[in-house]
Amino acid sequence: MPRPVIAVFALLLAGCAAAPQPAPVSGTTTAVSERLSDQDLQAQWWTWAASSPENRNPVLDDTGQWCAENQPEGVWFFAGTFGGAVDRRCEVPAGRPLAGPALTLASTSDACARFLEDAKGSVTLDGRLVEVRRIAPIAISYQAARGNVVGQREGRVTGQGCGLWAWIPPLQPGEHELLVKGDSGTFSNSARYLLTVRAAD
Repeated sequence: MPRPVIAVFALLLAGCAAAPQPAPVSGTTTAVSERLSDQDLQAQWWTWAASSPENRNPVLDDTGQWCAENQPEGVWFFAGTFGGAVDRRCEVPAGRPLAGPALTLASTSDACARFLEDAKGSVTLDGRLVEVRRIAPIAISYQAARGNVVGQREGRVTGQGCGLWAWIPPLQPGEHELLVKGDSGTFSNSARYLLTVRAAD
């Protein structure tokens, strides 16, 4: 994704005539698995994305080795790239919902409006479509670490957050494939996650 835009994935739909079947999810959830508000979701995700230096950042990760880096307790975030395609192999804690954007931007209201004009994105889990919600510009505040990859100064950053976002309930134990891709204007990126969910002890 173009900096400081951190876009993140979606899979373009190719002639899907039938309504998608829901992806397999776990009946076991945690107290913190309830969907976050649009504001909290974006603020927490941007804090996560801006919390690691370049050599350990999950947005720049092209193998999945940094998937777990600085993940919050209540949700497991996924991310795309700054442009191009990656394949990641990651382990996800049992009972944890997943969340992330097909495309996202933290900037100004005007920049968000232009960004969303031709934004396209989708997310699939195990071959099934996941709902992707379009979030209009909303005020957010997030924490950026020193040397962060989103191009912000260290400390508290405020702005408008927007994008195409997915929220996935906790998955059943086992292997899962998450496909994401997104594009807006000349920017395009995609990520393929091979996820392993371990059964709770």
